[in-house]
Amino acid sequence: MSLTPVILGLGSNIGREAHLCAGLDALAALLSEMRCSPVFESQAVGIKSGPFFNLVVAGYSDLPLAELDRRLKFIEADNGRYAPERKGLPLDIDVLLYGDWVGNFDGLVLPRAEILKNAFVLWPLALLVPDLLHPAQQRSFAELWQGAQIEQQLWPVAFSWGGQSLTPDGLLDEFPAPLQE
Repeated sequence: MSLTPVILGLGSNIGREAHLCAGLDALAALLSEMRCSPVFESQAVGIKSGPFFNLVVAGYSDLPLAELDRRLKFIEADNGRYAPERKGLPLDIDVLLYGDWVGNFDGLVLPRAEILKNAFVLWPLALLVPDLLHPAQQRSFAELWQGAQIEQQLWPVAFSWGGQSLTPDGLLDEFPAPLQE
């Protein structure tokens, strides 16, 4: 089977570092040539909870879309996503892009609408794949981020996975975390 470029969004608001690292470990076994964006912290959007850590990853998969999504659900489950007693969201993994597919594929709408609505998705995309075109908008993610009118506060955070720092020091210096009250 041929390889399809995929971009996934990851988020966690409990045990954030541990769950994101576990998710990245599992994804590294599913995707070839996996690359990670910087990690950002933001307040929750759409749910009442503590702050999230978010990032996006790009890579290639030989799995059909439905099988890839099924395996992502297993990774989420392994991290407590569907546990009845869970408090918060240990790990959320969403397919943002699957090649240049546009449409509804058995309930999975691509490209994912959150790309254009949430800064914690669009900013990491603009940093990881700035020249890649949004398949429906036909504009680069860097252009989309530059023109975004999204009212969300987020900031880069220091984060390491697999012995490497995902968030460059320059980004941390340029966009420091707000002072906690």
